[in-house]
Amino acid sequence: MDREVSLQNNNGYTTESKSPVSYPAKFIYIVFGVFFVGIGVIGTIVPLIPTTPFMVFAAICFGKSSPKLHTWFVSTGFYKKSINRFIQSRSMTIKAKLILLGSITLFMGLSFLTMVFLSAPLFAMVILIVIWLCHVVYFGFKVKTVK
Repeated sequence: MDREVSLQNNNGYTTESKSPVSYPAKFIYIVFGVFFVGIGVIGTIVPLIPTTPFMVFAAICFGKSSPKLHTWFVSTGFYKKSINRFIQSRSMTIKAKLILLGSITLFMGLSFLTMVFLSAPLFAMVILIVIWLCHVVYFGFKVKTVK
């Protein structure tokens, strides 16, 4: 049962899987992959939830569960548009960074104002500010900017 499966997706990348995992493990990987995609999609709307790490986890889970499923996932428009460049080169365009940081700032700012209006505990507001600062530092300074 030590066969090697090799598929080529639309991007020309080869997806290889050695020693296919057992059926229960495949099922678990598929469930986790779908779960991570769901959280990633929610993360595109809710600023406190990051999108990229969950989509990367989904790609890993799909890669372990089925080469066909992994090839399908990495060929989707959402993956190509949101994650492909970041995974391959750990970089983003200035426009992508500005859109990302602008939307995070807008939604976290609205969340902060809501917390102030509802008299939320101070530690909750501090946590929100720290999360926002982490986003700004990471995407502003750690992720390379490309043209």
